[in-house]
Amino acid sequence: MKLNRRLLAQVRAATRTLMRKGPAGTGAVIQEAMKNATAMQRAAMRDMAVTMPAPFLGRDTLPGKFVDGSYANEAGSRDYKLYVPSSYTGEPVALLVMLHGCTQDPEDFAKGTGMNALAEEMAFLVLYPAQSKQANPSRCWNWFNEIDQQRGQGEPSIIAGMTNAVMARHAVDASQVYVAGLSAGGAMATIMGTLYPELYAAVGVHSGLPFASASDLPSALAAMKGEFRRSQAPDRSLPIIVFHGDQDTTVHPSNGEELVAQVARGLPRRPAVEPGRVPDGHAYTRTVHRHHDGTVHAEHWVVHGAGHAWFGGNALGSYTDGRGPDASREMLRFFRTRR
Repeated sequence: MKLNRRLLAQVRAATRTLMRKGPAGTGAVIQEAMKNATAMQRAAMRDMAVTMPAPFLGRDTLPGKFVDGSYANEAGSRDYKLYVPSSYTGEPVALLVMLHGCTQDPEDFAKGTGMNALAEEMAFLVLYPAQSKQANPSRCWNWFNEIDQQRGQGEPSIIAGMTNAVMARHAVDASQVYVAGLSAGGAMATIMGTLYPELYAAVGVHSGLPFASASDLPSALAAMKGEFRRSQAPDRSLPIIVFHGDQDTTVHPSNGEELVAQVARGLPRRPAVEPGRVPDGHAYTRTVHRHHDGTVHAEHWVVHGAGHAWFGGNALGSYTDGRGPDASREMLRFFRTRR
């Protein structure tokens, strides 16, 4: 299904309607466009090649605690879920902030990525901020709004404040705080790493977009097609690991290429290209960018024949592709090298 083409046509039609009706018709037109976007999002989910059953509704059977919370500041409020593994003893541990994609919620995202099970294995906390339907009808993080691309404003300020609040209530190693996300959540993870480099030590982006690649809904739809706005690279780029399927028809793979290119500019060493294949699964190409001393600054995983789904994920969650590679475990391996 040509999701982006159809949605872009809807936005263009809405724009023409606004020109005819003037400001008084703005609210109704935007609501209609968002309704159509949500309907096409659902249709795209039905058409995806990967298995995507309904979100898991049962209780988490892991031995740790999956607790509810909420955070509010001047920009608004958001709920969250925090996984505290049974292996947590009160000694400082790492904290991973996981930003879900559109139509998802923390429970679904946790199940699909398997990150809570890895938290049990490796003893770290996992924070899942929840986007609200009031902020976005499809529960997408609003990565394309200019206010949500600014430090101390909008959703970035809420996510950063929530991160700090969890750090204040739990023993967290401040040098091991990471942020990762899928799709719209991946785009927001890029924003968080760009705006708050003193808070997050590294970033994981799965099927996401570069920083400030759009400034409104029409340009967001264009960016998802690969026609993104190229912004100036930040002065200080965080270490980053990027996953993208080369058959992704929701967010064009060129977004992942540009995201890594921005971070890798100025690195002195030529990247190492490492092809691989998951047994009975996807082939992939892993490109590694290093500093002078050989330390890795960026990894780009292009998964061949794969679409818009979390690689190596659990089929109990939405937007998952169990044919690998294991994005969750590889992200954690990359993050742990940041110590």
